[in-house]
Amino acid sequence: MDAAANGRTLRAGHLEIRPADRAALVDGRPLTLTVRELELLTALAERAERIVGREELHAAVWAGRFRSCDRSVDVYVSKLRAKLEQALPGWRYIHTHFGFGYRFSPEPLGSPEPIAPRVAVDGSNGGRAERGL
Repeated sequence: MDAAANGRTLRAGHLEIRPADRAALVDGRPLTLTVRELELLTALAERAERIVGREELHAAVWAGRFRSCDRSVDVYVSKLRAKLEQALPGWRYIHTHFGFGYRFSPEPLGSPEPIAPRVAVDGSNGGRAERGL
């Protein structure tokens, strides 16, 4: 059961999402979002800490048939990310995982991003070159 159906409040740092009330708050102050932006934020927050694909997000928010050329999810993620960064400077809530999707996780800006592991293949470095996975 999702948060909107059971009246649950979702919290992430200074951000509070009340799907049943159709509201998002930052430190108790309303955050101005469109209906789609709020639905997208709710869908991401309900799946916090998990990489969610564009197709799954499209199904949760638009409920129509997803076409691979449709950029609606990307456009709305960009708009939502900008509004969150304006309301909560110094924090990043939505992270892009290229080729996979998006992940909702509040993190302070400037926190070190994980470094891709490197694997020895061949070439230099004692006869081996390194390549990111």
